[in-house]
Amino acid sequence: MKRLETLFRSKQQNVLNVYCTAGYPRLDSTLEVMKALQENGADIIELGMPYSDPLADGPVIQESSAIALSNGMTIKKLFEQLKDLRKEIHVPVILMGYMNPVIQYGFEKFCADAADVGIDGLILPDLPEHEFETEYGAIIKKYNLDFIFLITPETAEERIKKLDKLSSGFLYAVSSSSTTGSNTVNDALESYLQWVNSLSLQNPILVGFGIKDKASFDRVCKLANGAIIGSAYIKALENSRDVNASTKVFLSSVLGA
Repeated sequence: MKRLETLFRSKQQNVLNVYCTAGYPRLDSTLEVMKALQENGADIIELGMPYSDPLADGPVIQESSAIALSNGMTIKKLFEQLKDLRKEIHVPVILMGYMNPVIQYGFEKFCADAADVGIDGLILPDLPEHEFETEYGAIIKKYNLDFIFLITPETAEERIKKLDKLSSGFLYAVSSSSTTGSNTVNDALESYLQWVNSLSLQNPILVGFGIKDKASFDRVCKLANGAIIGSAYIKALENSRDVNASTKVFLSSVLGA
């Protein structure tokens, strides 16, 4: 059974997925940050591959990407860093990024290398549904990787159902049609999630964009299987001298541990 499937079978609520940027705050921070997340309560690690034009990301994650790129992070370097990933990291790990660098690397080589180091799934927000169905989905399946589509409050019901069928692992419900880190959880989001729940989708739902503390995490988890935190965690690492200590303080504040 896949790691994500195992996780959601054993834990249906309050699943915490935390985003971190590969190569941030330092080039060699990647595994250190991942270990700190695992040790301090993250159920899933979403590992961002830095890119110079990250369309879905707000200023905090854009800045972390720019720093990671200037540190020398590349997809090739990332896979080198992750070669012994599964000796230490046991939670599901998802790679999040954009198509341009992945295609430059070679899409099938990317999937093969991701599977080889033990990656569980992919989030590529700018991979269109049609291209997924006609070209890339078969390659992703060949390497037994989950693929997570994003839905927003503007996504039509028919399309949500289609994306749910194409997705595996979970479905990423964006809290509003903007960029990461820019929103707070509000009544409109609650109404939206209640409506999404009424559609009886096959995948678990994790909510992202604007989840930043215990209040927003708890509120979202009443209406979804869990939440995704990114910008708030990146901010917590910004001036950190001790990654594990900063991660522990931040995740304890979110989980109430």
